[in-house]
Amino acid sequence: MPIARARWGAIALILAVLCPFAASAAEPSGCGAFEWPIDRERALLTAEPASLASGAELQALPATALALKLRPATDAALPAPPERAPAPDRYAGFVRIKQVAKAGTYTIALSSAGWIDVVQDGRTLKPTGFSGATDCDSVRKLVRYQLGAGEVLLQISGVTADTAHIAILSVD
Repeated sequence: MPIARARWGAIALILAVLCPFAASAAEPSGCGAFEWPIDRERALLTAEPASLASGAELQALPATALALKLRPATDAALPAPPERAPAPDRYAGFVRIKQVAKAGTYTIALSSAGWIDVVQDGRTLKPTGFSGATDCDSVRKLVRYQLGAGEVLLQISGVTADTAHIAILSVD
């Protein structure tokens, strides 16, 4: 019996040591690790962003990146429940875009790790594509959505900092 426990203890120790390496190996690294070119998104995210407070309304899709000032997740008052509940020690926020002029596929780029929810016509949209990588200056995550013409609610949650830099670009 002591030998069996020792084996299980050794296996548990090996798994505890190797699991962090396996997780980091699965996470793509560097700007070349994204699934599609990120030149336009990166250009916007490295330029001077327009600063907005959470809850702001924009009349149309922004031509520049946004620096969205977030609130502690417990105080963010997101209009729709996020698909993934943020940890209480994280930040969250939202912006309403009153008019997407043209229906199509759009990429939402985020400069840091976080969760993106897009709500249109009262329903949370499912992404049509996703790509992320660590160790890329200014770009961490790209998520694609099929947007219809009209109003869009963009929510960001699960961010470790109180500001998220966001770029929204048409794929077409």
